[in-house]
Amino acid sequence: MSSRLLLPRRGGRALSVIAGRRGTDALSGVHSAARRFIVDMSYSAHFMDFKGSSIPSSMRKLVVNKLSPNFREAVSVQTVAVPTPGDADLLVRNRFVGINASDINYSAGRYDPSVKPPFDAGFEGIGEVVGLGLSASSRYTVGDTVAYFGSGAFAEYTVVPAKESVPVPAVKPEFLTLLVSGATAYIALKRLGDLAKGETVLVTAAAGGTGQFAVQFAKQAGCHVIGTCSSDEKAGFLKSIGCDRPINYKTEDLAKTLRKEYPKGVDVVYESVGGSIFELAVNSLANKGRLIVIGFISGYQSASGIPPLKGGTLPVKLLQRSASVRGFFLPHFISDYREALGSMMQMFAKGKLVCEVDGGDLSQEGRFTGLESVFRAVDYMYDGKNLGKVVVDVAPPSVSSSKL
Repeated sequence: MSSRLLLPRRGGRALSVIAGRRGTDALSGVHSAARRFIVDMSYSAHFMDFKGSSIPSSMRKLVVNKLSPNFREAVSVQTVAVPTPGDADLLVRNRFVGINASDINYSAGRYDPSVKPPFDAGFEGIGEVVGLGLSASSRYTVGDTVAYFGSGAFAEYTVVPAKESVPVPAVKPEFLTLLVSGATAYIALKRLGDLAKGETVLVTAAAGGTGQFAVQFAKQAGCHVIGTCSSDEKAGFLKSIGCDRPINYKTEDLAKTLRKEYPKGVDVVYESVGGSIFELAVNSLANKGRLIVIGFISGYQSASGIPPLKGGTLPVKLLQRSASVRGFFLPHFISDYREALGSMMQMFAKGKLVCEVDGGDLSQEGRFTGLESVFRAVDYMYDGKNLGKVVVDVAPPSVSSSKL
C-alpha cells in the first residue's frame, strides 16, 4: 500500500505525515514496526484507507427488528452505509464472527428491556482495521488485526472503540474463541470456583464453545474432570483435551453414573444447561460444593427464556451440604477481562490451550460462509451439533477485497 497521508489544514496547505504504531503489544507479543500510509478524509476527524482496502459505500449487517427468541423471526439482513469511525474508534472489516447461545436472549430483548428494535446483533468479531479516528491512530494503524467483544458484530464492517479492541497476531478464528467462551470459563472458575488440586469438577455441555475451556482450566488446576456430552465423537474430543470421565448422556444414565462413580459428590460444577441438568447438578454436589451457573441454554428458546425448575428444596440441600450456587455474567467481571485474555493468548501461543472451532464443515449445507449463514449457524448450535465454538466466516479471502 502506498497511498499518501494528507492532513488538510485551515490555510489550504497539506501536511504530509506518516501514521503508525510502534512497539510490541502485551497481548499479542507481535512487533508492529511497519508503517502504513492512510488518507484523512475529514480534517483530522478520522482516517479512511480507501485505496488500500477498497472500502465500499455500503455493507450488509444483521438487525433485530422484532423482539423474539426465534432468531430467524427477530433478525433480518439489511444493506446500509458503511459507518464512519469516530475520533477514538476503529473501523473493522470482519472476517470471522462468533455464535453464542445468548444471541437469542439478545434478540429477545432480555438483557436490557429499555432497548427497543431496531438494534444490531452479534457479540464478537475478528478482522482487519480499515479505518480509524485520529486519537485511535496513536495505538493502531490500517492493516492491524484485532478482535473485539461488543455489540453489532454480525456485519461486514463494525465500528469498535479502540480501547475495547484486542490486538491479535493473525485473523484466526481460534482467537475469537477466547473473547467470550474462553474468558467466561477462565474468569468464572478463577473467581467463583475456588479450585483446589485433587477436587472433582463437573462440566456440563463440555464439548461446546465454553465447556471445552472449563475442562482444560480445571485440569490445569489439578482437578479430576467429568464432562457431559451428546455423542461418542464429542467424548473422544473431551478425552483428547484432558477430560478424565466423559459421559455421553445419550448412551449412559447421567444420574446413575454420577451416584455410582462419585458417591461423595462433586466439588465444583460448571453449568450452562439448566432445567433438569441443574437439578441433577445440585443433587450431585459434595459438602462445601460450588455450582457456577454460566447459563441455562435449555430455556432460551422458550417464551420466558427460563427452563422449568423444581427449586423448592434448594435451600435445604444447600444448607445440608454447606454448598453454594453462584451466578456468572461476563460483563460484571470486565475488570478481570484483560488479564484473562492475555493469559489465554500466551497459553495458546505455547501450545498449552486447545481452541476448537466448528465452522460447519460437517453440517448438511456445508461451511458457514457469508453473513446469511449466521442464521444456519445459530440453528446448528441449538440442535447440539457443534463440537467446539461455532464460528462464521463472513468474508473468505476468495471473495474479500484486496489483502492489506
